[in-house]
Amino acid sequence: MTSSLLASLSSLAPYLFSLLAFLALLEQVSYIIKKRSLPGPPLVLPFLGSAARLVAAPTAFWDRQSRLAASSPLGISANYVVGRFILFIRDTELCHRVFANVRPDAFHLVGHPFGKKLFGEHNLIYMMGQDHKDLRRRIAPNFTPRALSTYTSLQQIIILKHLKRWVHLSSPPAAAGETPKAIALRLLARDMNLETSQTVFAGPYLSQKARERFNVDYNLFNVGLMKLPFDLPGSAFRKARLAVDRLVETLAGCAGKSKERMERGEEPCCLIDFWMQETAREVGAAREAGEAPPPHSGDQEIGGHLFDFLFAAQDASTSSLLWAVTLLDSHPQVLAKVRDEVAGIWSPESDALITGEQLREMKYTEAVAREVVRYRAPATMVPHIAGEEFPLTDTYTVPKGTIVFPSVFESSFQGFTEPDRFDPDRFSEERREDQIHKRNFLAFGAGAHQCVGQRYALNHLMLFIAMFVMLIDFRRDRTDGCDDITYVPTICPKDDCRVFLSMRCARFPELSLH
Repeated sequence: MTSSLLASLSSLAPYLFSLLAFLALLEQVSYIIKKRSLPGPPLVLPFLGSAARLVAAPTAFWDRQSRLAASSPLGISANYVVGRFILFIRDTELCHRVFANVRPDAFHLVGHPFGKKLFGEHNLIYMMGQDHKDLRRRIAPNFTPRALSTYTSLQQIIILKHLKRWVHLSSPPAAAGETPKAIALRLLARDMNLETSQTVFAGPYLSQKARERFNVDYNLFNVGLMKLPFDLPGSAFRKARLAVDRLVETLAGCAGKSKERMERGEEPCCLIDFWMQETAREVGAAREAGEAPPPHSGDQEIGGHLFDFLFAAQDASTSSLLWAVTLLDSHPQVLAKVRDEVAGIWSPESDALITGEQLREMKYTEAVAREVVRYRAPATMVPHIAGEEFPLTDTYTVPKGTIVFPSVFESSFQGFTEPDRFDPDRFSEERREDQIHKRNFLAFGAGAHQCVGQRYALNHLMLFIAMFVMLIDFRRDRTDGCDDITYVPTICPKDDCRVFLSMRCARFPELSLH
């Protein structure tokens, strides 16, 4: 029986081989037709394309796509990854053309090449048209001056808590008998930002146990982002997808608790409260009228949108904090100016929180924060999928199904005066390059899906910079290539930003909400 089965399989082998070879040939022909004269690999590995190279060395992969795009008159390069034709767009105006055409018959924002498998179909970044506008209207109360002021207080208390820990790790007390040592900030900054996001977004609705499980699940999600999208039992991608489901479920529970609290008329103390204030009123009014709840008011949907906020804030913010430390260390004259400005506005010895008004006075510190984001845009690309064929230029039409990568990183190095130089003064009132070259400053996106929380993100970066430089003396543990870019999945220094830290102030401030 076994021998006859083997004989049958052996007789089928030539046909199977011929079928696979035929499919591989069709794939090559399809790739060449879509690619046309664009720069890119002349031939691609069957079925996988350049996936292995992308996963093993993402920095080298995207650097090569950038060089190829720069060599093209159109500013575009092509490649092929796991059955998908991809385009890398370097040209600023073509990036805007993609951002301005997010609609069913053009481009669909996906956030990650295989994002729908991870985030699910019903997600803020996939919404379009009036539905998307209605949801953004509901989200608007989350980022009013009053709401942002509430967040800045929470942010400072958490930043201080973690800065104390960082100094202890790098410069333990003399009694401990340990010598000062360099510490890598990437995972420490990620943990600080995760606690910040949990506290600012969900406030009192996450128990300590829920936070611990949350941290584990978010780490699983982060690992899965960098892996091939094979949704198999035990795979990193499957673990990431299941982790997202648990995270959304947890955040949905927070939304429900907040809704109940806001219905009782209590004061908002976190982002979800500011969101639920009006939503709770509308839900209550619909209930009294015997009507269905208003759209976008279900706990599960809100939990999914909260996860979107978390994802957008978490890794991008970690990237910016690391580059701020790196760039301030390598530009001592900028560091000195920041310290002078902050010292004239806020004193750690006051034991007072930095107020919203004081933060607005820190004009140079804000210019530094903006230049950090321009010079090292955290999310270097914003993936979209072509829902239909789209004429991107007069000579090239994007094929349906193509994953398009507009590069906000490359755009940041176009238009600006000496764009390769870290120069916060470009954002001064005198030079106003953020207005003159506004179209090139795409770190927060453009069009209908421009980042709704960009003021929150800048405030967080400014608060970190102000507190870090006033409370801590720091020095990079410099080695060859330590400042090279690596993807994790946002960009960070190759050495994870290794630094020596010590206390700069006589004592750490005692900050509290009351």
